[in-house]
Amino acid sequence: MTIPKSLETRDIAVTLIGNVLRARQSFENAYENHISISKMQSRDRAFVRNLVLTTFRRLGQIDSLINQFLLRPLPDSARDVRDILRIGACQVLFMNVADHGSVDTCVKLTRHRGHNAHIKLVNAILRRLTREGLAALEQQDVERENTPSWLWRSWSEAYGEEQCRQIAAAHLRGGCLDLSVKGDPQTCASTLRGQMLPMGTVRLSYRGQITKLAGFRQGDWWVQDVAARMVAKLVGDVRGKTVIDLCAAPGGKTLLFSHEGANVVAVDRSASRLRRLRENLDRLNLKAEIIEADVGKWQPENLADIVFLDAPCSATGTARRHPDVLWTKSEADIENLARVQSRMLSTAAKMVAPGGILVFATCSLLPVEGEYHVSRFLEENPLFRLSPISASDVNDFDQIITQVGTFRSLPSFSPADRGMDGFFAARFAR
Repeated sequence: MTIPKSLETRDIAVTLIGNVLRARQSFENAYENHISISKMQSRDRAFVRNLVLTTFRRLGQIDSLINQFLLRPLPDSARDVRDILRIGACQVLFMNVADHGSVDTCVKLTRHRGHNAHIKLVNAILRRLTREGLAALEQQDVERENTPSWLWRSWSEAYGEEQCRQIAAAHLRGGCLDLSVKGDPQTCASTLRGQMLPMGTVRLSYRGQITKLAGFRQGDWWVQDVAARMVAKLVGDVRGKTVIDLCAAPGGKTLLFSHEGANVVAVDRSASRLRRLRENLDRLNLKAEIIEADVGKWQPENLADIVFLDAPCSATGTARRHPDVLWTKSEADIENLARVQSRMLSTAAKMVAPGGILVFATCSLLPVEGEYHVSRFLEENPLFRLSPISASDVNDFDQIITQVGTFRSLPSFSPADRGMDGFFAARFAR
């Protein structure tokens, strides 16, 4: 049975929220794999995307208000009802959607999904939010509400509570679109009305489809956060050198290494993500050897001058653009990821030629996924020493260099430039 367009977009949003919070998919995968998304008009796709991401960005505030107005908890069988309330609250409080439209579509969606027993509840809570919601928001600690407690505790311990609060504020502001450019960055910035950042990055405030931007089809640039570019540049001059890029897909660093003249071997176990890498290589007219394999089991025929390991992690450093990552991980997950990272780092070390460089990186804000690996790795791998990062490596951005010479970016850095992703990186020399 067909449903009105306004109801269909909300219905898909509710499905995507469930995919993320309960099936623990990333939003991007859930969005790309939803069968109806590709059939929708670009305006409707953009609405769904904005609705879901805004809901995740403000999920702590939204859930706090819903809990405040509920007389008793919803049963597990009504999890969809909570998600309907979430998108209704998001529209009323954060998206300037007309109150009557937000309430009406959510009531109809509750009926459409077969939750007739909760129709009056949805109507009552959303109407109350239209009357009392904005005043209630003023009483909330916004940064803390929208950060899971265990993450707030970890970041406060690592960086201090004030820096933790600034990180959370950066997540709420969201991210921009950063580009790495094949040609002259200044020309690209002028053409796209963007802003020049350190290391040659061009930053845009663009919110539309990137395929519609000038230069995309011509292969003039690729998307890469400024912090990710800075981390990739830590390997130094790669011209004529062999670079093994482990966990390479979707390929931003592979593209940079190839563009700068390296012989790149890109390894990843995800066939779908490697397809995107191949497409980008073709679009940009760049070359790399692509290998679909488990990094933990694969070994190269010959040792490499440079090995770059961007290890699987919590991705909490990317929450400006991917707010769902804050709500899909637990402390137990982090412990498991840290063990995987440690094993991968030991495996990567075996691929480095004498005199070569190994760079270990994670887009995580959690020290257990970054800083904590350094001393253990050096103890277990006496052939390696830490190669401290200097100001010249990071375009004189001293704030990003730790006391021991590793790389640590935070989303709150460069607030005038709308921040950057949170990354840790350590460079080792054999």
